[in-house]
Amino acid sequence: MCGFVGFADATLDIDKVKIINNMMDCIAHRGPDSDGVFSDEKATLGFRRLKIIDLSEEASQPMYNEDKSCVLVFNGEIYNYQELRDELIEKGHIFSSHTDSEVLIHGYEEYGVKLLDKIRGMFAFAIWDIKNESMFIARDFFGIKPLYYTQNTKDNSLIFGSEIKAFLKHPAFIKEFNNDALKPYLTFQYSVLDETFFKGVYKLKPGHYMIYKKGEIKIEPYWDTTFKEKENTLEYYIDKINKTMEESVKYHKISDVKVGSFLSGGIDSSYITSLLMPNKTFSVGFKDYEGIFNETNLAKDLSDILKIENHKKIIDADECFDMLPTIQYHMDEPQSNPSSVPLYFLAQLASKHVTVVLSGEGADEIFGGYEWYRDTPVMSKYKKVPYILRRPISLGARKLPKNRITTFLSKGGQKVEESFIGQAKVFDEDDALKVLKSAYQKGPSVQSITHKMYNKVANIDDVSKMQYIDLKLWLPGDILLKADKMSSAHSIELRVPFLDKVVMALASELPTDLRVNNINTKYALREASKKVLPDEWANRPKVGFPVPIRHWLRKEKYYNIVKEMFQSDISEQFFNKKELLRYLDEHYASKSNYARYIWTVYVFLIWYKKFFVELN
Repeated sequence: MCGFVGFADATLDIDKVKIINNMMDCIAHRGPDSDGVFSDEKATLGFRRLKIIDLSEEASQPMYNEDKSCVLVFNGEIYNYQELRDELIEKGHIFSSHTDSEVLIHGYEEYGVKLLDKIRGMFAFAIWDIKNESMFIARDFFGIKPLYYTQNTKDNSLIFGSEIKAFLKHPAFIKEFNNDALKPYLTFQYSVLDETFFKGVYKLKPGHYMIYKKGEIKIEPYWDTTFKEKENTLEYYIDKINKTMEESVKYHKISDVKVGSFLSGGIDSSYITSLLMPNKTFSVGFKDYEGIFNETNLAKDLSDILKIENHKKIIDADECFDMLPTIQYHMDEPQSNPSSVPLYFLAQLASKHVTVVLSGEGADEIFGGYEWYRDTPVMSKYKKVPYILRRPISLGARKLPKNRITTFLSKGGQKVEESFIGQAKVFDEDDALKVLKSAYQKGPSVQSITHKMYNKVANIDDVSKMQYIDLKLWLPGDILLKADKMSSAHSIELRVPFLDKVVMALASELPTDLRVNNINTKYALREASKKVLPDEWANRPKVGFPVPIRHWLRKEKYYNIVKEMFQSDISEQFFNKKELLRYLDEHYASKSNYARYIWTVYVFLIWYKKFFVELN
């Protein structure tokens, strides 16, 4: 886990080295071990290092090629670097270190942008080509590592880096709230647009690279997810999954520092842990909530079976509310997935013992693990009614007051492109419009955002379509973002062996009924995991990382904390306060469950206060 910042073609009269150091200070948590700066007339790069592979000073960044005509800053890990290093040495390249970083700069010399086809890993990097006066910037296949950029500056210069908060320290950066981002956020619970909540600041998409030269930006894709089923037996895929995952974990555990794993009661982290067999595992749960809100006992049981030392932390509501401003600061943008909160404490716990952790993110998206991916038994029966009859019933139900029956009938006559926007759906779009002031009602519609994705996969089955939507929106926008930001907040590196392009290639070949069927989700993966896990763990239903916010918000103390924020001047700027307070009061009185509505708005207000009121 490292971090970098940079800017190019700055024309303001500024002390570039002083500015880049100020920017680097904002991301010191990403790399507390060392720092480094490169600066010439055209470009300035800054790097913060967390030592993982090759702990020597020769592995420090910015890193140069032999004649110092190219300079690199890089965040992430290249897991097949040893093979690529040997290949490049055979071609005449001279290495000065044993780090994976150096493979990128020599690989760029040898292959140019085609380097991206050869590497296997998680990464965001920038290479300044001094001779050509061009910047090559790339982000990994799934979006495991963040990368932001902007030309929203007073001199049209380019600014880029691992975290947006560093941009605030550049005197040319124009900080402006993006009005269009708020409406879709209320539905998705995360920043779903390419343009962030900071106007003019963009996320480089996963699987894309950028060439910047003389003020011009050119962005191109280099990789995409494909689903092409290949018929074969379950036994074949069980064997293939285990061999491929064993190899991926072997690559992901390469490190010159201590490695552990996050462990819940579910299959994904349990499978990774059983393949890794670390010395330590880490788990968190919530005080006073055994069972669904506290799986630490299950993590301890599996650790005992595997003879691994388990460390756990039990957290309470006070800790969560107290740390929420800090959590949202590290996020850079508002992100209301409640699981971000326990993940922050989990990373804090692990940081006391290890520098690298492996985790189970990505298994649900690539192997088909979410319950959304399959119909309920009742819906399956209903869909035996011809679509030509279900469609008009659906259209009629949408005009009626919302309840369980009308919602069921409405969904039963919809195509997947209409009904599925991803794993998170908080506000209904109509409710979002009602609660927002008019200036913030003009953001893009939910359907316009997902439509672009669905158009790319029009000819595949519905399960694969839903997986594709999650891989392109939910995974990088929510799951991987919080994984990166919460781990980097505590200066540890989180690695995700399921999100390997070789594993993805295998998962995309699985017949749909080996991903999702009437027996279970993630069917083939669960069957494969039984080679190393007890059946109880392999078959356990997905729980996720649930947080008892609906219970907390029915306690007077937390009700009053949220109410004060909802009544604030900040809230008045964006929201219809009367509607917000109705949600809060009805939830507090147990008349309705508006916990997610309340939490999503509250998190946004906490974030806005931090970045647009306090950080001025």
